[in-house]
Amino acid sequence: MYQSPRRLCSALLQRDAPGLRRRPGPGLRSQSSPPAVAPRPTSLRLPAVASAAAGAARLCSRTACSMGNSTSRLYSALAKTLNNSAASQHPEYLVSPDPEHLEPIDPKELLEECRTVLHTRPPRFQRDFVDLRTDCPSSHPPMRIMQWNILAQALGEGKDNFAQCPVETLKWEERKYLILEEILAYQPDILCLQEVDHYFDTFQPLLSRLGYHGTFFPKPWSPCLDVEHNNGPDGCALFFLQNRFKLVRSANIRLTAMTLKTNQVAIAQTLECKESGRRFCITVTHLKARTGWEQFRSAQGSDLLQNLQNITQGTKIPLIVCGDFNAEPTEEVYKCFASSSLNLDSAYKLLSADGQSEPPYTTWKIRTSGECRHTLDYIWYSKHALSVKSALDLLTEEQIGPNRLPSLNYPSDHLSLVCDFSFNEEPDGLL
Repeated sequence: MYQSPRRLCSALLQRDAPGLRRRPGPGLRSQSSPPAVAPRPTSLRLPAVASAAAGAARLCSRTACSMGNSTSRLYSALAKTLNNSAASQHPEYLVSPDPEHLEPIDPKELLEECRTVLHTRPPRFQRDFVDLRTDCPSSHPPMRIMQWNILAQALGEGKDNFAQCPVETLKWEERKYLILEEILAYQPDILCLQEVDHYFDTFQPLLSRLGYHGTFFPKPWSPCLDVEHNNGPDGCALFFLQNRFKLVRSANIRLTAMTLKTNQVAIAQTLECKESGRRFCITVTHLKARTGWEQFRSAQGSDLLQNLQNITQGTKIPLIVCGDFNAEPTEEVYKCFASSSLNLDSAYKLLSADGQSEPPYTTWKIRTSGECRHTLDYIWYSKHALSVKSALDLLTEEQIGPNRLPSLNYPSDHLSLVCDFSFNEEPDGLL
């Protein structure tokens, strides 16, 4: 049995990747600091950001378990759960708070808390970055992009029917720490998430205090609302570090299929790099799931591509699209993106021996209906304007284990994808 977590743990925002190596070995969860690594080229100085939790806490219906002292006092004020209708009754919480009123928190302390809470669990998986450097030089530090379907809490506990997943694996009181640990370990400059149903009480307050600007767009008819004791609708969330980027434009897109509005959404933001002044569009989406909906997904993808064509003015603004497409590479929607006039390529193909094949899986689970092993998640990018410098390797079958995902040491049924991108100095007329 797992008891209510009380923690203070070991050092989080130190960069996890101990070098760019090909195959990870199993890691050990430890109370000691991680090995020293080369510092990120970007500054870790966090801008002042203020308590978003104050408003959220007033809306809470129940309190998550205590998280220890020190940082935990801060966290316990944040980690309360909104009632089902909080977001709809208070639309002002769909807008990020004024960053000048927020107080920063130390990411290292937060990582320590994560590791203390999780010390009774198996060790976190060790994954390493694969160096994919090309001959394209860049005079500015790369941008780290993270794509991840984190598994909505209501769906994990109430709808997904994971057959080999112990009940304690899905308890939010500890699973949220595994999610935060994964994010903080890789220190993304931009974070694209799907199935987020704890935006207001967990991710927005905490990531705001770590220097991120956040945007959330819920599904109009989220299946989470069908689950008893849900935490509100799930949706897509996009976060970017405010000390690296300036927001130029933001669009929330409700996807259509055959002229009909659907339940799937996207967020597209045009950002400007503060170091280089270069602009690009970052997009997060989550397409319709289930076998039998292939043409529907294709129509959603075509609608998204048309929206992005307008936002990027053809190919004038470089583009990165992160998403759970719920589609294998053999599906029409994948082929639409691969052949689009936006000149896109899939970053994770570069991990294959020929540079042309997608990974064998990005999600692997066992449901009561059987075992599911699929490649559904992608990071698309403008291949003539951007270069992939490195990509986070995937977990091996041995690491994932016979019970598949989620597990006691991995919080989602989807693997996170992380890439470092640089602008090409001569983007062949794309800029």
